[in-house]
Amino acid sequence: VQLQASGGGLVQAGGSLRLACAASGNIFSINIMGWYRQPPGKRRELVATMTTGGETNYADSVKGRFTVSRDNAKNTVDLQMNSLKPEDTALYFCIYLRGSQIYWGQGTQVTVSS
Repeated sequence: VQLQASGGGLVQAGGSLRLACAASGNIFSINIMGWYRQPPGKRRELVATMTTGGETNYADSVKGRFTVSRDNAKNTVDLQMNSLKPEDTALYFCIYLRGSQIYWGQGTQVTVSS
């Protein structure tokens, strides 16, 4: 499975960005896709995920501000990020999960200035 993410950039606090990710390769019909992030000097952490059935899981720090969505037919997952804060600055990774196997995209940088 290959993951191609796009949409990162530099934005002021309070602004919005939308990340997009497309998966290709051996895609199973039932899976989880979503996003992790790694802030500078910190460990990688969950941001949001969504199953093919539509179940979502969000980090507490982004609830109410970020929205994950996906198109199962196109094998894509998006992350709409609103009310961005400087602490959202991180390298964001798209992920695809099937059973115990996780695949990572290359990462896209999001920088929020204060």
